Amino acid sequence: MSKASLTFLGAAGAVTGSRHLLRVGGRSILVDCGLFQGLKGLRLKNWDAFPVDPATIDDVVLTHAHLDHSGYLPKLVREGFRGRVFSTTATADLCELMLLDSAKIQEGDAAFANRHGFSKHHPALPLYGKRDALRALEHFQALDFDAPSDLGHGANLVFRRAGHILGAACVQLRWGGKTIVFSGDLGRYNDPLMHDPAAMTQADYLVVESTYGDRLHTPVAPADALLEVIQRTTARGGTVIIPAFAVGRAQELLYLFWRLKQAGRLPLTPVYLDSPMAINASDIFRRHPLDHRLSPDECKAAMGSATYVRDVEESKALTYNTMPKIIISASGMATGGRVLHHLKAYGPDRRNTILFAGYQAAGTRGEALLNGAREVKIHGEWIPIRAEVDSLPALSAHADADEIMRWLHGFERAPRRTFIVHGEPSASGALRQRIQAELGWACDTPAEGDSWVLS
Repeated sequence: MSKASLTFLGAAGAVTGSRHLLRVGGRSILVDCGLFQGLKGLRLKNWDAFPVDPATIDDVVLTHAHLDHSGYLPKLVREGFRGRVFSTTATADLCELMLLDSAKIQEGDAAFANRHGFSKHHPALPLYGKRDALRALEHFQALDFDAPSDLGHGANLVFRRAGHILGAACVQLRWGGKTIVFSGDLGRYNDPLMHDPAAMTQADYLVVESTYGDRLHTPVAPADALLEVIQRTTARGGTVIIPAFAVGRAQELLYLFWRLKQAGRLPLTPVYLDSPMAINASDIFRRHPLDHRLSPDECKAAMGSATYVRDVEESKALTYNTMPKIIISASGMATGGRVLHHLKAYGPDRRNTILFAGYQAAGTRGEALLNGAREVKIHGEWIPIRAEVDSLPALSAHADADEIMRWLHGFERAPRRTFIVHGEPSASGALRQRIQAELGWACDTPAEGDSWVLS
């Protein structure tokens, strides 16, 4: 039997940069290929040479399309990766959208920095560009859920539904006589849009996420909480700015606004979706009816519940529109994109509200604002924030600690070892203690660079 090893190249001791390298014999598969996001020290890792020679990696397997799981692919290809990239069909469609958008934003940010001279680098360069993203997309091979696929060199792959976002999967790899399961990012049970995470019953080794491993989601109806913020803000003549992940969160918000309008609870306040990527992701959502709970008619109505803002000039015009309104715009952690221009315009006014609708990684503007920052640096300029800052934790697409444990209880026997990743140290540590106490499993919280022999 061939020697197998598992090396953690990212999302170990942190939430982002998901990269797990599985080796059997002389072959290797990289599960996820994500960007590091958040703290500057993490973001700088994206500029480092990859820890192993990309040319030696045979295949990449993606759990889902979020950039902290897929966004490094263009750079990996540029550095020499020549293998295949396996994903679900919806993930492949979303990655085409997200990788090209990521390249565009990085090229745009570099050009902006060069025009205004606020970068320490002369000239400022993007991490990768459109050409790199297009080359990466040529490597994709899309697979169906629950369909075993022979990858060659003795490896067998099955994608199981993870919930979370469209196309998100748990990865089951049978290789070298062992079954290794990667949870990816687990979604919520009874989510209004996404299917429940699929039950997994067997694994010799398990890699599980822990984003919310130390906390529970508030048992509040998201629509009611959302409406309360809107009513409070519009009553004082303000606008609600919602930084939202273009894939997943934006579509859930559109669904909630549709339900509120249907019920006559949001009759007059206009809603704008100001994110070309979120608009395109909503179109992709409609093209994959089996990957979510909505009927085609419900999906069409829900995705059409906002005014789409595609044009840059139309987006700029929103900043001069003084009427109360709701603007959904990417990015979800306020790290880039059009939402930064809205924060600059609306953040200094006390009448307005900045409403975060998802997890905010350490070191992001979103995390700083939720922790009480009264000014943030945007495009080299310090912007005072006098607007109300609030959050909707009930809208999270991540399973909380109880839901992670519910998924783990589906295994019929204990894995030989469980590795807890994709969480801040406090969250991973808390989940480790809970798994050991409730299930009695052997657990580890690996550090970046740790490697384990899978005996």
